[in-house]
Parts: sequence; structure tokens; C-alpha cells
Amino acid sequence: MGLQTSTFKLRTSTVVLGLGNPLMADEGIGVCLVERLAESAAAYPDVEFVDAGTGGLSVLYQLEGRRKAILIDCAYMGDEPGAIRRFVPEEARSAKVLAHQSLHEADLLRIIDMARKLGQAPEEIVIFGIEPQRIEPALGLSPILADRIEEYVTLLRQELGRESMI
Repeated sequence: MGLQTSTFKLRTSTVVLGLGNPLMADEGIGVCLVERLAESAAAYPDVEFVDAGTGGLSVLYQLEGRRKAILIDCAYMGDEPGAIRRFVPEEARSAKVLAHQSLHEADLLRIIDMARKLGQAPEEIVIFGIEPQRIEPALGLSPILADRIEEYVTLLRQELGRESMI
């Protein structure tokens, strides 16, 4: 009998999840940014970049077994469109109203809470929220967000740089 190899891949210690729906204008900012970050994935060998889209409860699977999770999504924060904020789950509250019509629909803070209750949450969870200008059926980001992509990528790379300092 020969030795069998497995395609099982060990989890990286850090995951960067881009959340949102690119078919809904600024709602797709998280997906856009994780795609941009993934272009330089070779510089971050212990980081997995995931387009989590509108993944709903599948985000639980992505959190499990990690030391750190960085989540990127659009968020109504009462700021000017395009503003970006870094925070941890304890600093946020959700005002999301769920229609309960899809398994892809979920409240990010409830998913994090569920991961903690199941013992699957990373030690460190960081959320980057970006204030949208428009969320409506449309391809592409509003010019306000599109013009700030490099700024967002720089901030996210700084967050990833903290990994090497730990």
C-alpha cells in the first residue's frame, strides 16, 4: 500500500474576511479590499484572505482555529461617507434588522458572539467599518469610497504589520 496524501491545509493563524455584496454598490467594499490585499498575499504567509461575501453563518467556519480575525465591511456609523474606523466587537452595537429569509443573512456581531459561545472565536477580533455613501443595486463603489482605496489598503496593511510585532 502506498502512502496517501491529503489536500487538507493547515489554518493560518490570521484570517482577513472581506464581507459584503459587490452587486449593491458600497456594500461590496469589504470584498473589494480583501481582493486587493490578496494581491500581496506572499508578503503575509501566515494570513489567509477570504472573500466571505454575504457568507452569513459560514463566517463561523472561517473564524474557527484562528488566533486573529480581521473583518472588513461597510457600516453605518454616523460618519461622513468614506470614513473608516477600527474597532473591536465590544465597542459596537448592531442595529441590523434581519428578514430571516436566507441562511446567507446574518448579523456580524451575533456571529462573533456565537463563535465565542461555541469556543471557536479567535483571541483577537478586529473590525474595520467603512461608512457607505450608497447601498443600492449597482456595480462598483461610489467615487468617494473608490478614491480612498489606497488609504484603506494602507491601514489594513498596518494592521497586518502588527502581526509580525507580536
